[in-house]
Order: sequence, then structure tokens, then C-alpha cells
Amino acid sequence: MADTRDLRDRFVRALEGARGSSEGPDPVPYAEHLIARWQEPQRRYHTVAHLTAVLDRVDELTDHADDPDVVRLAAWFHDAVYLPDRSENEERSARLAERALPEAGVSAAKTEEVARLVRLTVTHDPADDDRNGQVLCDSDLAILAAAPSAYAAYTAAVREEYHFVPNDAFREGRADVLRQLLGMRRLFRTPYGREHWEATARYNLRAELEMLSTAPPPPA
Repeated sequence: MADTRDLRDRFVRALEGARGSSEGPDPVPYAEHLIARWQEPQRRYHTVAHLTAVLDRVDELTDHADDPDVVRLAAWFHDAVYLPDRSENEERSARLAERALPEAGVSAAKTEEVARLVRLTVTHDPADDDRNGQVLCDSDLAILAAAPSAYAAYTAAVREEYHFVPNDAFREGRADVLRQLLGMRRLFRTPYGREHWEATARYNLRAELEMLSTAPPPPA
């Protein structure tokens, strides 16, 4: 289970790094507000555990980012608004960042970059020269390269989040997502991600797609 005290401390460091000092509004209430969002009951995959995993991967890829603390803040906000039955979660999350970060003492330019990065998670398709975007997108997609048991837990959690979708419709929609991912020229854009995660992620995606295509229909 994620350590929320550690998460709070990580947010404080990222916010202070982004604004360039410890001066300014107390970061702790902002951290606690975001953590509360990530703990909402409708979440099964997009939880504090996912947030922690994304932050860990950002730390792993920090040398590939132009502004790691801005990327960390984008990780905090990227699913801060999350309702499984809504399609505008990324946009609403970006707008939350645009409201909260200036109040917390972050410059307009860095706030704009955080919001841009959050919106980029709609497509996970950063430009070749977008180092911050590459790090955030790779970190968010790193679960696709997980070991078999962790990947199975991820897919099960995603299904739980979409419990309100009938089985046939879920399989069809999930298969479309998998095909879209497999159709990308590269899933991972940082050199590290391409070397360490690409092949395993594609194996996992193909295996899940095959399983979905051969799954027996639910009992009548």
C-alpha cells in the first residue's frame, strides 16, 4: 500500500523545486487535497499506487527530462480528476492544475507546461523533441511492461473500474485500445523506455488481445 506521508513529502519537494524555493504557500494542503482525490472510492487502478508507480518511473527517467519537477507535478495532476464514465478527465485535470499551481506559487510558464503535459496523456504521443512529454508518457505507460502477475493485476483493476460496462462491450472497447497501442510506431519514447520496456509491453499487449479474442461468452 502506498505511503501517503512519503507521497506528501514527494509533492512538497516537487512543488518547491518547480517554484525555485521553499518560500510561498504551504505545499502540504495541496498535497493532501490531491492525495484525497487519488483515494476516491470509484478508483481501482488509478489509485495512489498508480501515482506512486508513475512518480517512481519519473525518478528513473529523470535524466531524460528538461524539467523533472514539472514532470513530477504533471504526474500528480494527470489523473487527479478521474471518473471512469467520463471522457474529459484529462482536460478537467489540466484545468485543476491551472487553478491550483499559480495559487501555490508556481510561475505561469511552468503551470502552462504542467497543464500541457497532463493534456498530452490523452494520446501519449509526444513530439520527438518533447523531452518532458516523453518522460511523463513513458512513466504512465510503464505498467504495460510489467511482469505477468503485475500486468494481470493491472488489467483486473481496469476491469473493476469499468464494472458498469457489459462484458461484450468491455472486451470490444479494450481490444480497440490494445490495437491502437500496438499500432503505435513506438510505445516508449525515451532511450531507456525503448531499450527496457518496449518489447515486454508489446508481448503483454498481444497476449491480452489474444486472450480477449478467444474468451468464451459469459453464461446466459
